[in-house]
Amino acid sequence: MSSSISCIRSFSRQYLPVLLLWIMGVGTAQAQSDSVRSLARRFNQYQQQTLQEKLYLHLDRPLYLTGETMWFKVYAVDGTYAQPLAQSAVVYVEVLDKNRRAVLQGKVPLAKAIGQGSFQLPSSLNSGSYTVRAYTSWMKNFSPEYYFHSPVTIINTARASGVVSTLDTASYDVQFFPEGGNLVRGIASKVAFKVTDRAGRSIPVVGTLLDAQGKSLTTFKTLRFGMGAFTFTPAAEAAYTAVLKLPSGRIVSRKLPAVYRAGYVMHLEEAGLQQIRIVVQTTDADADRVDLLGHARQQLTTATSAPIRNGQAEFLINKATLSEGISHFTVFNHRHQPVCERLYFQRPKQQLTIKAQLDKGQYATRQKVNLQLTTATASQPLPANLSVAVYRLDSLAAPAPSITSYLWLASDLKGMVENPDYYFTSTEPEAAAATENLMLTHGWSRFRWEDVLANRLPAFQYLPELQSHLVRGRITHQGTGQPAPDITAYLSSPSRLIRLANSISARDGSIQFEVDDFYGTRDIVVQTNTQHDSTYAVEIFSPFSQQYATGVFSSVFTPYPRFKNAFTQRHVQAQVQNAYFRRYNNLYTLPDTDSLAFYGMPDERYMLDDYTRFKTLEEVLREYVPGVKVRIKKDGFHFTVLDNPNRSIFSDPPLVLLDGMPVFNTNRIMAMDPLKIQKLEVLDSRYFQGRSMYSGIVSFTTYKGNLDGFPLDPKALVQEYEGMQLQREFYAPRYETPAQQQSRLPDLRNLLYWNPAVTTTSAARALEFYTSDQPGMYQVVVQGLAANGLSGSTSLAFEVSQAL
Repeated sequence: MSSSISCIRSFSRQYLPVLLLWIMGVGTAQAQSDSVRSLARRFNQYQQQTLQEKLYLHLDRPLYLTGETMWFKVYAVDGTYAQPLAQSAVVYVEVLDKNRRAVLQGKVPLAKAIGQGSFQLPSSLNSGSYTVRAYTSWMKNFSPEYYFHSPVTIINTARASGVVSTLDTASYDVQFFPEGGNLVRGIASKVAFKVTDRAGRSIPVVGTLLDAQGKSLTTFKTLRFGMGAFTFTPAAEAAYTAVLKLPSGRIVSRKLPAVYRAGYVMHLEEAGLQQIRIVVQTTDADADRVDLLGHARQQLTTATSAPIRNGQAEFLINKATLSEGISHFTVFNHRHQPVCERLYFQRPKQQLTIKAQLDKGQYATRQKVNLQLTTATASQPLPANLSVAVYRLDSLAAPAPSITSYLWLASDLKGMVENPDYYFTSTEPEAAAATENLMLTHGWSRFRWEDVLANRLPAFQYLPELQSHLVRGRITHQGTGQPAPDITAYLSSPSRLIRLANSISARDGSIQFEVDDFYGTRDIVVQTNTQHDSTYAVEIFSPFSQQYATGVFSSVFTPYPRFKNAFTQRHVQAQVQNAYFRRYNNLYTLPDTDSLAFYGMPDERYMLDDYTRFKTLEEVLREYVPGVKVRIKKDGFHFTVLDNPNRSIFSDPPLVLLDGMPVFNTNRIMAMDPLKIQKLEVLDSRYFQGRSMYSGIVSFTTYKGNLDGFPLDPKALVQEYEGMQLQREFYAPRYETPAQQQSRLPDLRNLLYWNPAVTTTSAARALEFYTSDQPGMYQVVVQGLAANGLSGSTSLAFEVSQAL
């Protein structure tokens, strides 16, 4: 017995400390695991409820003259996998000047995540650099930095540039970005920097880092696109200054960010071909671990934890576990607070391969060009949706980013990225360092971690337009201007196409109408039922976003003297084209619309010309419209409609329409000349529209669908409203016969071909177009997207020589 006790005591003295350490380690590991799982769970919940949309616009060319047409195709994808996303039915496209004022606006319909539109550039525009931006209604719930942005140049050769920008283009923007976010005393930090002018143009510089006493610590210079990096170890409470020398010889100095006494510093580096190493250092004495989350486009890829030993934690990440494109790595301390963040970029391993082949390398003027297009992956053909532009090359403007570089890089970075295609195509040794500098200087998350950790969703003020355009507005009390809740409003646009939308105001008075088949600029009539709700005012809002990205700038337009001949040539081209081909600028393809009224097939239909024409509508209704009963009371006429399903008569009045517009005062419609009415339809049953119920419908239609002089209620809001764009037809002459080739009409087209609706299969797709009378070099640009999210682009050039 004593021997057994002795053995137990011996075991306890020898192994109990180890056992306690093991139990403590298991407990710590379990706590760390729970911590990471909690962060990952909250992140996934947030991501699932905040679907992200992305847009890409393929513009037909980077430079335009006033009077020309800007053509574009819209690709809509989800923000995670870049696959076509058919969520929104409308995209809003704007052209902004340098002061971020919209000079052109349009609503473009989307079908199956694809759309196309155009702008006729008016002669009132000044020469200058502009920005094309695009977004959906759903995207307005998030930062305008998410919107699509692309720079374009517009030249008005008929007058001098009158652009006066409120942006200060004479000063310089110098920014410093400590890796991970902060400078901490005594911890070596990598600091990236970016130097641009106020128009966003990158500037190469050389510089020196000075301490508070003016001692030089290190020198540095930009590598690519005004970006570079250096490493140093900050001391306690020291102020550091960077002295920069600009190409002009001017010297500027800027302060570095403040140095913190305590905190966290993050460093990412390559650890061979297959791994990256993330090192976290801290001076926080209470820190025992850090958690690391990695995500790409809000899809979680990394969730792990590491202990802090001697003030440092280290993570090894297998690149194969990371998504392609930009990954965000965020470090959390033991209090679940985000303390560092870093971006890392991996080029997509697989892209849509687009092969474009011409039948010749050189063509004469007015000659047919045959273009063959095939789309594939590295292993097999892959059908895709493409857009093709062919335009004359000149040196006046730089091309826009490709669909791949935008969707996988530029759209996930804040501000304008100079030449994003470089990071996909460059094989230079310095490309990797340039990519690192880009990641360090353009860090950005599409959400706030505070919202994720608090399980707090953003306030979604704007609904996605799933079927058609939503017209938003507000109802208020006329006397006080206070919101008026629970009031029914009606929106119509009088025409022979009978459409009606209604909305019941929310607590804040807001209303929104879903309008179908609304194209072009038309008058809308918005009103409440004036027989019951006559003391309210209705206001309709502009659907275009009033928020603007802060980091997006167009480059400064400068009409350099060396471009004089090019400007002159483009001016002559534009004048000739407008003189001879202006009539082709406004040819439209009318959309397919359902001619049936919104209520469907009526129970009774009367073409009044088929019947005896009476002098009053009362006689018409009493003589041969059995479904409508006319009664006269003290206040005038009243309608009731037969309830055919129940073989009775509705006790409530029906909805009365004139060219689709509700008429609440029956006396007014009865006073109308019946000779102006062509058609009468009656619905002999209840009809439900949204939250409203109508006890039958009586619909009058005039010959032209324009109300034909019917007096509108003075309380109704009548407003001109622009609906969705009609699809403008692209015109290009053909020279198939000798007579066409010998035509004396000059053809000075700069844009030879534009086709936004090219689809490919496993076989090659053949396209054809004709050259113009303009010799020179021409560029073929093809952009495309497959159903699985693979994107691609290609371009090639050919020469047109003057026919002998």
